[in-house]
Amino acid sequence: MRVVRPGELDEGERESWRELRAKSGAPANPFMEPEFTLAVAGVRPGARVAVIEEGGSPAGFFPYERGAFGHGRAIGLGVSDCQGAVLRPGLRIGARELLRACALSAWEFDNLEAGQSLFAADAAEESGSPVIDIGEGFAAYEARLRARSPKFHRTTTAKERKLARQAGGIRFVFDERDPAALRTLMEWKSAQYRRTGRRDRFAQEWISSLVRRLHDTRAPGCSGVLSVLYAADRPVAAHFGLRSRTVLSCWFPAYDTEFAKFSPGLVLHLRMAEAAAREGIGMLDLGRGEAEYKDALKTGELRVQEGSSTRPGVRAALYWLSREPARHAHRYVRSRPRLAGYAQRTLTRVGRLRGN
Repeated sequence: MRVVRPGELDEGERESWRELRAKSGAPANPFMEPEFTLAVAGVRPGARVAVIEEGGSPAGFFPYERGAFGHGRAIGLGVSDCQGAVLRPGLRIGARELLRACALSAWEFDNLEAGQSLFAADAAEESGSPVIDIGEGFAAYEARLRARSPKFHRTTTAKERKLARQAGGIRFVFDERDPAALRTLMEWKSAQYRRTGRRDRFAQEWISSLVRRLHDTRAPGCSGVLSVLYAADRPVAAHFGLRSRTVLSCWFPAYDTEFAKFSPGLVLHLRMAEAAAREGIGMLDLGRGEAEYKDALKTGELRVQEGSSTRPGVRAALYWLSREPARHAHRYVRSRPRLAGYAQRTLTRVGRLRGN
């Protein structure tokens, strides 16, 4: 094994990465492609890749970020929705062996992909990542949605028609390239974070820069896609995510609150699903986290895990003390609906105070 900066991988190694990923049998999530790691490396100087060779040929790639005291984290932790190593099926390697080669005392993950047996034993919690299956086409999905949630479908489509009448028409752009539209989305999302009492991700320069980089990334396995719903010529809802040939990974949705009564975010997601199906995409991954719109739109779930792999030692102990108590507290609250509801109401009050 050798450790390199992502930009030091040559084209042959990047192609080997793609081939190994294609052979894994897992959904073609764009977060697991080399282009995402390369984009993160442009804004996170601690980004590294462990290259595992067998018989002189690449047999695996492990992207990660290295911090102080040998504490590692999944590449793009905090915004990446699918994490893990890209390994040749059947490769015999242990998690601690890999961490030792990377000089890591610990490696933290919060969206470990299902099937990552190398790290699965170290998971502390498992949760669902809702998905929309459009493999049989949008008409088949819409028919299932209409049968399962007739009131939801009827109400959402009625609001779409009402918005079109009042605005003088609506239009949808699946892959908008205008940087101004991306800036608008980021402004809406920042306002939403503040309004709901959450940390504003776009106030962190590395995340804002990463999104702009990925908006310009065009590769078969990982391309930035900005989708925008316009009322006449005014954007009313938008979403930025990543796509491969077969998966659209949903990432940052937001809308203009002035149009909230029309549920433009829901309308946007339906139009995204319709356009994605035309593009040959078979699945929209809505990402981990509870939300009413996800429950309404989903057809199933993928499983993702949260936790950390460690090597015995003082540095691993320091890592545990800095991370695990808070993780256990969060898990305790999430597992108790009454406490979780109280926490949500508290965050909303904090957001209102910020707004004032």
